[in-house]
Amino acid sequence: MSLIDVDGLDVHYGELQVLWDVSLEVREDDSVVSIVGPNGAGKTTLLKTLSGILTPTNGRVEVLGQDVTEAPSDDIVERGFVQVSEERNLFGDLSVEKNLRMGSFTKREAFEENRDMVFEMFPVLEERRDQKARTLSGGEQQMLAIGRGLMAEPKVLAFDEPSNALAPQLAEQVFETIEEISDDVTVVLIEQHVDRALGLADRGYLLENGRIQTEGTGEELLHSDAIKEGYLRG
Repeated sequence: MSLIDVDGLDVHYGELQVLWDVSLEVREDDSVVSIVGPNGAGKTTLLKTLSGILTPTNGRVEVLGQDVTEAPSDDIVERGFVQVSEERNLFGDLSVEKNLRMGSFTKREAFEENRDMVFEMFPVLEERRDQKARTLSGGEQQMLAIGRGLMAEPKVLAFDEPSNALAPQLAEQVFETIEEISDDVTVVLIEQHVDRALGLADRGYLLENGRIQTEGTGEELLHSDAIKEGYLRG
C-alpha cells in the first residue's frame, strides 16, 4: 500500500517552474525514504506541495489513497502527513508545553499521553516545559519541533534539513532520533548530509534541477556514481 503517491508533479512560483514531472512513492513498508540533491533542486518545494502549502500546476498527490492535490494543510495533517520544516516555525513566546499543545490540535483528546511520550523521548523538554521556546538552544528547539510534529500522531513524518545549523554532535543525536522514530512512523527525510540520509533510507530519490534523476534503495544510491561523484567527494 502507498502512504504517499506523487504522479507527474509540476510546481511553479508565479512564472518560474521549480518542479518538472516529479513522481515518487512512499510505501507502508518503508521506514525511511530520503530525498537528496543540491541546494535549489526543489526538495523543500516538493515537501511544501505534499503539505498543502503549495498547489501544483499539474499532477496528483495522494495521501493514504485520498487525493489531496488541492487540499488545505490542516486536512493533510489530519490525514496523517506532518512536516517538520527547516525553519521549525515554533511559537517563540509560548512555552514548550503550549507549543506541544498547538501540535495536538487534531488529537486533543490524546494530548497528555502524547506529551508524556515526547517528554520520555526528550527529557530536557520536560525540564523546560514552562520555558519560552525562543529561549531554548538550537538543539532543544529542534527537539521541540520534532516533538510537536509527533503530537499529531502522524503516519508519515517529513523532515526538511533537520541537522541544519546544528553542531556535529547534536546533528548525530537528531539522526539517532529519526532512526528511533522510524521504528513506528514512516519518515520522509530531506538532508544535506547525503551519506547519513541514504544510510538510514530503505529507498531514496535524487532530485536535481527540479527533476527526479534516479531512484533506488538507499544502499544502491549511496554506491551509485551519481552520488559518489556529485556528493561524496573527499
